[in-house]
Amino acid sequence: METIIVLVFVFGYLAITLEHSIKIDKLIPALVMMAISWALISLGIDAFPQWFDSAKHTLLENFGMLGHEEKMHIMEETLLHHLGKTAEILVFLLGAMTIVEIIDYFDGFSTIKSAVNFRSRKKILWLFAILAFILSAIIDNLTATIVLISILQKIVKDRDIRIWYAGLIIIAANAGGAWSPIGDVTTTMLWIGDKVTTGKLFLYLFIPSVLCMVIPTLIASFMKPFKGDLELQPDDGKPTNRFSSTMLFLGLGAIVSVPFFKVVTHLPPYVGMMLALGVVAIFAEIYTSSRFSMSQVELGEALGHEQHSPVHRSLSRIEMPSILFFLGILLAVAALESLGILFGFANTLQETMPMLGTEFHGEGVSDLVVLLLGVGSAVIDNVPLVAASLGMFSEPIDNELWHFIAYSAGTGGSMLIIGSAAGVVAMGMEKIDFFWYLKKISWLALVGFIAGAAAFMVTRTLF
Repeated sequence: METIIVLVFVFGYLAITLEHSIKIDKLIPALVMMAISWALISLGIDAFPQWFDSAKHTLLENFGMLGHEEKMHIMEETLLHHLGKTAEILVFLLGAMTIVEIIDYFDGFSTIKSAVNFRSRKKILWLFAILAFILSAIIDNLTATIVLISILQKIVKDRDIRIWYAGLIIIAANAGGAWSPIGDVTTTMLWIGDKVTTGKLFLYLFIPSVLCMVIPTLIASFMKPFKGDLELQPDDGKPTNRFSSTMLFLGLGAIVSVPFFKVVTHLPPYVGMMLALGVVAIFAEIYTSSRFSMSQVELGEALGHEQHSPVHRSLSRIEMPSILFFLGILLAVAALESLGILFGFANTLQETMPMLGTEFHGEGVSDLVVLLLGVGSAVIDNVPLVAASLGMFSEPIDNELWHFIAYSAGTGGSMLIIGSAAGVVAMGMEKIDFFWYLKKISWLALVGFIAGAAAFMVTRTLF
């Protein structure tokens, strides 16, 4: 039965990676393999000799000797545990996405566009790279990429030049997301899972992340596409919203406050994010002189576009397919973890993988394992890779291993355009060809990845 469940996961995983070839949204195989995996576990519960206790991070003793009812009870408790941990991440993301959409409702990001009043290609490259690095740490790399490419489309007229900028934005956004607990889904997973803390994440990863962004940008600035001046798009002439700057700084400030809320109250991050969303929503409602009640959703949908509450409109625009994908993939990985498969795989990996550089404290996990995880995140989605690592390794909070995983999984995806959420969304927005990116941008991302990894190996010895 274990073999069948592993095969279900493998085929589901394959369908996710081949999303663009088979024309099936990746959330579908993620949900299907999750449901089938847990159904098979429930139907064959008596055939499993071991069970992994996620709360204690150890295999249950004498699981095979227990009765059917007791096994079913343990399975239900484990599923509820994983659903709770997954829900923490999803509710957190829902809050962050809604705040960003509220900012966009007030055209808050136009403040950034108005800052571009020069034509130098090199200056614009550095401006967007730095903005991508900073914004992704605040509003996550996916959203930062969407915002900046949207602004880029309003500024740069020539698409052939614009896709070069998009490629460097992907690298910078993924680098910026790695050192912030709210900058990348995988880093958020590690933070909410109590594997890393905000202070140590910044301490270990800020310099490697900066190098991962700066070195590719520096190299690119000497390349032909970034020499000379640009032909800028004419101004669209739309009147600016008088609250745009206010809502931009209010929204970003609210999101940034979440880690501080967690430190002060010791409550899970999603509680702070809901408070942040509530505060931003209050000002959004005041500024539009409209009211919104969750019980009036159907009524709101019947109203004209101009009468929509900003909160209602923002809730309707968030990326629900991404939320459902995370639900499916995290619970599918939880199924493998519960059967002890990931635990056994981690032990095998550590015994057979040659050591490279310094071993991490405690378990002797090699640097090569984590670097391969980064390369793997370029080929396949980094969310299940990090979810698997949470079940594979048992190092304590703020062990260097977790920080290296955060860096590798977060930035390694830049090496292929399908390797990160930022890359996939840029591919869709600008119709960037997979092989164009492979030839023109991938080597820059690889250089940045290696430079940052080398810097991490140095910085971890200092702290």
